[in-house]
Amino acid sequence: MRAALVAGLALSLSLTPCWAGSLSYCDGHTEPTTAVQDRLIQVAGIIKDELDRSGKNLAIVSRSGLALQRLDQRYSHAGVSLKASGNAPWSVRQLYYACDEQRPRIFDQGMTGFVLGAHDPGEGYVSIVLLPNEPALALERTVLNDGQALQLLGAAYSANAYAFSQRYQNCNQWLAELLASAWGPQLPTESSRENAQQWLRSEGYQPSVLKVGWQPLMWVAALLPWLHSDDHPEEDLAQAQFQVSMPQSIEAFVQGRLPGATHMELCYTDERVVLRRGWLPISPGCQPQPGDEVKLLRN
Repeated sequence: MRAALVAGLALSLSLTPCWAGSLSYCDGHTEPTTAVQDRLIQVAGIIKDELDRSGKNLAIVSRSGLALQRLDQRYSHAGVSLKASGNAPWSVRQLYYACDEQRPRIFDQGMTGFVLGAHDPGEGYVSIVLLPNEPALALERTVLNDGQALQLLGAAYSANAYAFSQRYQNCNQWLAELLASAWGPQLPTESSRENAQQWLRSEGYQPSVLKVGWQPLMWVAALLPWLHSDDHPEEDLAQAQFQVSMPQSIEAFVQGRLPGATHMELCYTDERVVLRRGWLPISPGCQPQPGDEVKLLRN
């Protein structure tokens, strides 16, 4: 019975650290073939070229995850890409789940690794939000300040962390609180996460509502070290739903707060990359439409 429930949870939610893979996340992943790696290196190169051409020093970037369409979510994992990263230009500073330690950590990952992390070599999506200069500079100062970035790091991880609780944290929640630290009032060190969440509420931040639909899945969370329900309001649990920070909710907040923010989205298949500028999402299946740019990949 327990095995069946876990299998059902995997199929229904695909819940892993930042909702990006499968229940075997901490067991390691199959190494992509040389051809796949070469193709995704090309994709990462196109992304970095576009970021260089933007004239910006920072971008909020998100990558797609597996089997999230049922939850109306194309993207699972977001971070901040920095031209001035000490790791490599346009590396992505992000929160990740350290399996050995069973706790969240801050990690700077090159763009190629970030793209490879989607674990879907056949078709994937990357979303890029470029900010106006003043809020971009404030966010850059905050994210490059190790003390501030770590100050907002939660002690315990949950992939489906409730967006307005300090009990757990997922990668996207850390990013949302980082935006609050950069753009909100100065936060007291001893209560930085609480104050960040209060500011997000006051500014109208709306987390994504993930409707699970099968209520027994809610308590299966106790079987998994990175999935919990004890931080969520009882009324949400009764309706079999979670309110979670996801890339979609973060992008909607930024778009509403900063009218000057711009957006581009890329998708890739085995043969091509499709690039769309603007906030209208690319069609499912990575099908180009009039006005989209198409770049062929070398095989």
